Amino acid sequence: MPTISVFFGFVVQMYWRDHPPPHIHAFYQGHEALIAIENGDLIAGAMPPAALRLLRGWVRRHRSELLSNWERGRLRQPFEAVPGADVE
Repeated sequence: MPTISVFFGFVVQMYWRDHPPPHIHAFYQGHEALIAIENGDLIAGAMPPAALRLLRGWVRRHRSELLSNWERGRLRQPFEAVPGADVE
C-alpha cells in the first residue's frame, strides 16, 4: 500500500482501486483507522481521541488533494505525496 504522507508519527496510505467511500488508511502508534475523506468520519478501526482530531483537521485541509489521489488510485495511476501537518 503506497504511503502518501508521514507526519507526527502518522503514516497515511491509500490502496489502488479501494472500496468506496473515498478514504485513507492511517496508522499511529499501533492503531489503524480508516477515515472518510469527505467528512473526516471514522469508518473503521480506532485512534486515540487527540490523534483522531489532528488527523481529521489534516484531512479537511487536504481534502482536494486526497480526493485527487483517490481518483488516481481508481485509475491505477501513481499517487502524489500530500504534505504532512508538520510542514504546513
